[in-house]
Amino acid sequence: MNPDLGRLQSYPFEKLAALKQGIDPPRERDPIGLHIGEPKHPTPSLIAEALLAHLHRLSVYPTTRGLPELRGAIAEWLDARFRPEIGGTLAVDPERHVLPVNGTREALFAIAQAVVDRTRPAPLVLMPNPCYQIYEGAALLAGAEPYYLACRPENGFIPDFDSVDAATWDRCQLLYLCSPGNPTGAVLDLPTLTRLIELAERHDFVIASDECYGDIYQDEANPPPGLLQAAAALGHDDFERCLVFHSLSKRSNAPGLRSGFVAGAARLISDFLAYRTYHGCAMSLPIQYASLAAWRDETHVRENRRLYREKFAAVIDILGDVLPVEAPAGGFFLWLETPIPDTDFARELYAQENVTVLPGRFLSRRIDGYDPGADRVRIALVAPLDECVDAAKRLRAFIERL
Repeated sequence: MNPDLGRLQSYPFEKLAALKQGIDPPRERDPIGLHIGEPKHPTPSLIAEALLAHLHRLSVYPTTRGLPELRGAIAEWLDARFRPEIGGTLAVDPERHVLPVNGTREALFAIAQAVVDRTRPAPLVLMPNPCYQIYEGAALLAGAEPYYLACRPENGFIPDFDSVDAATWDRCQLLYLCSPGNPTGAVLDLPTLTRLIELAERHDFVIASDECYGDIYQDEANPPPGLLQAAAALGHDDFERCLVFHSLSKRSNAPGLRSGFVAGAARLISDFLAYRTYHGCAMSLPIQYASLAAWRDETHVRENRRLYREKFAAVIDILGDVLPVEAPAGGFFLWLETPIPDTDFARELYAQENVTVLPGRFLSRRIDGYDPGADRVRIALVAPLDECVDAAKRLRAFIERL
């Protein structure tokens, strides 16, 4: 067996199950789960209709590259969503720059296996801390060491790129970004993204930007910028060293579809396609047609944002005078500071109110004596509005008793 398998930490939800073990929550209160970022808004009917209309294509092997129509729709969406402020188009070539994938999770893991060069000494994969644990596991199983960039409140929860010295950047082979961030909701601005691209050029590493929350944001007039947008602003029309990962799970409330894409540098896409051809992960044709319908429609996405804004406003109105809380720039998580240790907070909230949240330290790593997830909890506002309001009221009552 691969010895690096033994270095993988338990997944956050395994740790949470262990934390809750032996607790019998009040049965007169309906359970409310706010710990998993699984969207609960209705999946748009246009997705189901396209899926059903193409079920007869199950008799056909799909190609790893995907349908030309799907890649074309993705390229059009990228241009419309991330057209650079300097004008013109994003110039995404569906033949060279786009590859459909079965959700961002498997692609974010697989890219490290394709990118990391084990023959180079002491390879590093840099990532935010706290973060999506897939980044860490991908680095370890690719034969690299994870290097954690603390997301501190005093820095707006943006990774501390200034703390990285030149020698560390030289060892970096892959930098994972997440904007809007999971769990913080922080958004990287264009100057930060362009600076990171310049660092990637200087020190020869690849940037993998996880943008799966990029279509969930508070201000309709100011959507979060993307890495390809920053590359285009620099005049890098081939997006060298840049890859972005997008998904329909959050944008279109279709986590069960397992559909997304990776887009960016033609050289990287070509090599990643070769890797994936051996990996055997082509997307089925009915799912490709359903994805095509989803990427071509924005009406359901705008309604999705409205529903999240409604929930943020209601929950913050209930909690605002008992906890410091504000809506994040993007995503659907609240990253709440707790008055007691986060694991105690989550355990007692479940024991007393039958509400489940995720302790922050289950998403972070303690480095040099500092744990950026300690004394925080992640709350996913994915449940229907009435459940989120009920949970907020229970949360308030619990805090007032502390």
